[in-house]
Amino acid sequence: MSTIVAQSHFIFGLRTGVSNNLCFFDEHTVVFPSGNSCVCYNAAQRCQKFIPGSEKSRGMRALAISANRRYLAVSECGERATVTVFDLQHEQGRKRKVLTAADALARDFVCVAFSPDSKYLVGQTGGPEWMLILWLWEKQKVLATVKTSDPNNSVTQVSFSPYSNTHLCVSGRGVFKLLRYSEGSLKQSGGPKVESVDILCHTWASGERAIAGTDKGRLLVFESGDLRGEINVASTAAQHHSDRSEEGARRCKDVVTSQGPRITAILSYSKGFACSLGPGAVCLFEKTEEDGYRRSREIRIPPDPRSNELTPAECQEIDTMCISPAEETLAISTDRGQLYSFSLSSVEIHKKEHFEFLLQSFHFKSITGLSVCIRKPLVATSSLDHSVRIWNYETKLLELYKEFQEEAHSVALHPSGLFILVGFSDKLRLMNLLIDDIRTIKEFTVRSCRECAFSHGGHVFAAVNANVIHIYSVTSFENMLNLKGHNGKVRGIEWSLDDTRLVSCGMDGAVYEWNTHTGKRESESVLKSCSYTDVAFSSDCKTILAVGSDLTLKEIQDCQVLKEVPADEVAHTALAVSHSGRVVFTGTSSGTIRAIKYPLPLQKEWIMYQAHCGPVTKMVITFDDQFLLTVSEDGCLLMWKVIDKEGRGLKSNRQIVHTEEILVTKSDLEEKTQNMLELKMRLEELQMENEYQLRLKDMNYNEKMKELSDKFTQQIESLKTMQQVCLSPTKMEKQEQEHQESSTEATVKHSLELKDLELSYSQKLIVEHKRYQDLQHEYQSMQGDSQKLLKAAEESKVQSLEELTQLFEAKLQEKTQLLVQEDAQQQVREFKEFTRQVEEDEGRLIHDIQINYEKKLHAERETNANLKGDSSLMTQKLYSLQRQIDDRCADINQLKQERLRLLGLIRSLESDVEDLKQQISGHESTNQDKTICSLKKKNQELEKLKFILDFQLSELNNKTETQQDDINEKREQIHQVNCIEFLPHLYAVPLCSIDSVVVVLEEELVQIDKSNTQLKLSISDLGLKLRTKDKEIHKEMLIAKDLETHLQRLKSDLHDCVSFIQEPRKLQESVRTIYASYVSQADVVSGSRSDIQKAFGRQRDYQEKIVNGLKTRLAKSAAEHEKVYVRMMKEKETLFTKINELRKELHLARAEVKDHMAQLADLKRSQIAGRASKKGAEPEGDN
Repeated sequence: MSTIVAQSHFIFGLRTGVSNNLCFFDEHTVVFPSGNSCVCYNAAQRCQKFIPGSEKSRGMRALAISANRRYLAVSECGERATVTVFDLQHEQGRKRKVLTAADALARDFVCVAFSPDSKYLVGQTGGPEWMLILWLWEKQKVLATVKTSDPNNSVTQVSFSPYSNTHLCVSGRGVFKLLRYSEGSLKQSGGPKVESVDILCHTWASGERAIAGTDKGRLLVFESGDLRGEINVASTAAQHHSDRSEEGARRCKDVVTSQGPRITAILSYSKGFACSLGPGAVCLFEKTEEDGYRRSREIRIPPDPRSNELTPAECQEIDTMCISPAEETLAISTDRGQLYSFSLSSVEIHKKEHFEFLLQSFHFKSITGLSVCIRKPLVATSSLDHSVRIWNYETKLLELYKEFQEEAHSVALHPSGLFILVGFSDKLRLMNLLIDDIRTIKEFTVRSCRECAFSHGGHVFAAVNANVIHIYSVTSFENMLNLKGHNGKVRGIEWSLDDTRLVSCGMDGAVYEWNTHTGKRESESVLKSCSYTDVAFSSDCKTILAVGSDLTLKEIQDCQVLKEVPADEVAHTALAVSHSGRVVFTGTSSGTIRAIKYPLPLQKEWIMYQAHCGPVTKMVITFDDQFLLTVSEDGCLLMWKVIDKEGRGLKSNRQIVHTEEILVTKSDLEEKTQNMLELKMRLEELQMENEYQLRLKDMNYNEKMKELSDKFTQQIESLKTMQQVCLSPTKMEKQEQEHQESSTEATVKHSLELKDLELSYSQKLIVEHKRYQDLQHEYQSMQGDSQKLLKAAEESKVQSLEELTQLFEAKLQEKTQLLVQEDAQQQVREFKEFTRQVEEDEGRLIHDIQINYEKKLHAERETNANLKGDSSLMTQKLYSLQRQIDDRCADINQLKQERLRLLGLIRSLESDVEDLKQQISGHESTNQDKTICSLKKKNQELEKLKFILDFQLSELNNKTETQQDDINEKREQIHQVNCIEFLPHLYAVPLCSIDSVVVVLEEELVQIDKSNTQLKLSISDLGLKLRTKDKEIHKEMLIAKDLETHLQRLKSDLHDCVSFIQEPRKLQESVRTIYASYVSQADVVSGSRSDIQKAFGRQRDYQEKIVNGLKTRLAKSAAEHEKVYVRMMKEKETLFTKINELRKELHLARAEVKDHMAQLADLKRSQIAGRASKKGAEPEGDN
């Protein structure tokens, strides 16, 4: 069985509290920390690459990327602060160097930075030392250290000048220093007095100029280490606040101070710099010709319609800003763990510019609930950030999310994926998952529901309220059961696959298994010293797995702990079992994931993965065993691919087909159709309008082109004449060359500008085309739905029309029948008279035919009486067969009793053998020669017994084969004889009695086959007994080998003892040790060997007698069975031949009846024709 491993696949979440937690690797790839890893996310391909953190890390503190975008520096805190440099161009992010603070006692590095040539790395340690360390990182060499601040002031940012490897800038609360590396040390080259200023961020604008942002909304300009000026942002801030709505300003009043908005991030680029201005806003400043800056654009985080009123999205503070290498995309991270991006190449005039989500909207607080469904690839999460989110683990998209007024403590998805349970502090809500919303259906009075779960069938769900588990019906919403028994809070519940059982664990150290039909406990396991955190059934639901505060993983069955994976220094907090039953995944309090083989090992054997930076709260495996999903207190959802070591996915026995249906309310559907119609109309109007405007412009431009061309041709001609008159030919040529050069330069410039414009507009066109395709897809789906509705209406209309036509046709038929009845009555009278005459004529003919057929019937009755006599003979034969079968059943019962008696004897003998084995194991001591000789004799006797039994078995097999050949030959002979012998009796038995006899005989054959199978089973039991004897012989041989090795050890010990023959004391001690180790119960062993041999001899004689008796009985039963089988086959063949002949006779009789009926009809027709001719002749005679 191959080892199962988990591979990081995708993560949703951003780790806040990390300095510079977002940076560009290339034009489409960003790097950010998430969980306990750094993630490289490619926005174009929507894929992620993981760079895991170190095992003993307590968390990341800072990131930095080199200027050449190749190396990534990660600062991690722990027992000793480290900075790890990774190579991003390597496929797996190869670790290059690990840097430490050398002799300095540093707990963490709060910020790091690379030099412009990527050779040097600088790191700022935390308080109270606040040491700045400069490394030549490729050689892991510390070049210089310097103290940058006192314990009262903190440093928030350090950076190299982009134009020099030796110039550095350090800023923080009351700190702004410019440092220079020279002569092996860092020296301060300048620094104004900023003790009262809290500088939050800074950036280099040029080789000597730096711009810093403060908590009071000031932009300070430093040049050559001195404060040169301040950029006024008051108008910008005022406009910023005037644009905000009154409600938004009221919400964000805690963030924006009275002096101005906090400038938390600043970034320089080729055209100027960008900085944050208060919550949710970024301003771009461009350079002016007067060596100043002017505000050019303002970009804001858009308001989220799904967010609640307490935490609006536009009030997020911006932590980090970064720009792509081509300066086309600006990306930001916020204090709520969200990532946004903005395309700087897009220019929208007179429109408010807004950021868009770079990846998805993430949780930014601890995730408390996790659930998956069967029919859709969806996963639901709930968090303390008041939100519930629905993710698609196949497309890696956020399908739905909604924020509430209260914290969501638990979540459960219905197996269909159309409903969701969410537990809040005051209520438990059952909600619909609509196409774009989550709406409540029913509220239940279950307070502080920390755990809830739907059954696998989806008809009921369980919800936890403190120490009570409530079970509700999904259809009637009734409280069906209340499961009470826990003394502490319930921390985990899970349903069995058939929904008949529910397992729960709690903080009271109890694991209970409940019957969900009766509400009673079926099993329990209580360990008061352990507070359980999670519980799960095994894949076959026979055992229970649980984790808790005692740091172990337990497997429980029938109220007992079967296995226990040894404790480690980290506690397990969550648990998930694969549906294939091959692996168990556990989450720990340190955020790691462990993969443990199942069945559980007895030692510490697992594979550990770096996953989260906080305790794992929940984990679950999808129903197709393809993905493992884990969530943590760090607010991240991590998706793992479950594969074997060869990289192949697990094969699931379940064939799960994901559906695509969604719930839509009627009002929403009508509103969308109306909006689509309006948009379609608007689109057509705009197309018409644009076409008309384009035509007008074309006409105007054509006229202007003509006027300009005429004017320019006239000017060109006049200039040519002037040039010919005024200028010499050489000057003309020079001017022509200059003109050609300028024209070529202009064409090159224009071509470059055209290419840039084409690229930007092509990107816009692609985006718009995608939007148009999405709208068109939605329109087609809506159109298909409407067409289906129209078809249904048309079908109902056609059906109603058909029903009406049928009604009216029935009425017409009734009317026509009434009209026809009057004509029909007259014809009926005439027909009655005619039929009366025909009946009189035919009565005479029928009387004659009846007399003839009565004679034939008398003859048939006589033949029937003969057949009855034959049937009585067959019944007598049948009774005799029944008696033989009863005798056979009695013999079988006797054999069964004998078998039971033999089984009892075997069990008693096995117990004797076990006792003897125990005695043998207790007598392993000296006198090994005697024991070995006795065991060898016993081994020889057992081998002889084995040989005899094998020979007898082979003889039995040969006899059975010969008997089977004889049976087959006799069957063929019987078949040939019966075909000749029973031809005269074909007409002797009636059909019904033959069928009943055949049925009875077939039943008897079935019973005989059953008895044969039972005999075969008894033979297989005897074969199994022989195999057990072989195994015992093998065990005895192994014991003999062990005793031989024991004897060799004794000989070697005696040989060693002989070496002390000149030293009596040592010789005495060695003899005593040999005696103590080898002589303990020698007398018992010597006395017991003869008893063992006698017991084995008696057992062998008894088994031989039993085998001989069984052989004779088997031979008798085989002979009797052969006789009965031959007799039954003969009777069966005779019966089949008689049945076939009777069927032929019946067929002939039916053909004769048909012929007689046809003759009668011909007679009737001839009589009618004669009467008609007579009637026609009578009037002619009268005439």
